[in-house]
Amino acid sequence: MTDMKYAHIVGWGSFLPDRIVTNDDIALSVDTSHEWIYTRTGISERRIAAEQETTATMAFEAAARALAVADIHPSQIELIIVATSTPEYIFPSTACRVQDYLGARRAGAFDLSAACSGFVYALSMASQAIATGSVRNAVVIGTETMSRIVDWQDRATCILFGDGAGAVVLKGSSIPGGMMASSLRSDGSGGDLLSLPAVYHNPVPTLGPEYLYTNGDKNKTISMAGRQVFRFATSVISDLIEDVLEKADLTIDDVSLIVPHQANSRIIESSAKKLGVSSDLFYMNLERTGNTSAASIPIALCDAVAEGRLEPDDNVVFVGFGGGLTWAGSVVKWAVTPPEISMVDREWKRARYMFTRGRSRLRKLSRRWGASLAGSPVPEARLKDADSKKQ
Repeated sequence: MTDMKYAHIVGWGSFLPDRIVTNDDIALSVDTSHEWIYTRTGISERRIAAEQETTATMAFEAAARALAVADIHPSQIELIIVATSTPEYIFPSTACRVQDYLGARRAGAFDLSAACSGFVYALSMASQAIATGSVRNAVVIGTETMSRIVDWQDRATCILFGDGAGAVVLKGSSIPGGMMASSLRSDGSGGDLLSLPAVYHNPVPTLGPEYLYTNGDKNKTISMAGRQVFRFATSVISDLIEDVLEKADLTIDDVSLIVPHQANSRIIESSAKKLGVSSDLFYMNLERTGNTSAASIPIALCDAVAEGRLEPDDNVVFVGFGGGLTWAGSVVKWAVTPPEISMVDREWKRARYMFTRGRSRLRKLSRRWGASLAGSPVPEARLKDADSKKQ
């Protein structure tokens, strides 16, 4: 296993909710227009999760599709990392819920919080785990339900964000390639420029739990200093790309495609100018997805593959930037072409996951029955014994 130090992307998958919210839809409740939004962001529409769709269920859908492309059984996965800013719970992690949904019984699982840079951070962590020989196969997921943490009356933020999930499968190999280099950066002094308060604060504010409801629900939604975030992003992207390419012993001329975080088309176009390349080198799908935070890069990657933008031996760069402040880049040597997956194979795999869900429910029931049959826990029994001796 130790000679399998190269982490190759062998599977990819994405999931977008069915519900589409256009700029015109937003203009019905906020003082804005399609033209105002599109000219400033490049966004025309975004997907919004249905009531029954969650950060974890969308992550599962993306991961299941990625595993189908990789033709890897969930039991072969040894690590699941979920990058998200919108987990369902502080704990258990979203990754643990995905592990259960997949039936990946041999996998360790944890969430990673680096906002819109999270997917690239997670990709770097997983590839390093493969390089050291601690795991052979890993699933990396970016998933967000941003619609549930946005103030839909705040024109500065509600026009930007959408929901969705994307995933890749990494496989260890002795063949050079795959993840070639990564570069991770942060600047906590800019943390207030893009932030989302936690439900629990330490120390607890003077007003106690009531702080959650001060000024309506605004303390539970995203706050953003748009102009400063724009300046931050345009100042770091080009330098980051050059840095990670230098680590990989490559130049911009060796790059076939750059898949950036889908935040704003003007940010991406500005970065292309700084690098002295055509904006066509940057893949963009934010017009129809909006900003899906940690999910944006894997979703864009899946769309780029579907459009035939990547061929074997192409060098692709991922670059993320966002709250923290954080920014991160990776260079990947692409090595696969999309396989043909039959409808029968797809439905068989879907049935397998339904069986996995049933097995998970049985485990939960067996724990409850076991606890009920076992009676009182040992500490309580000891207390009873102590009381009887006193008498």
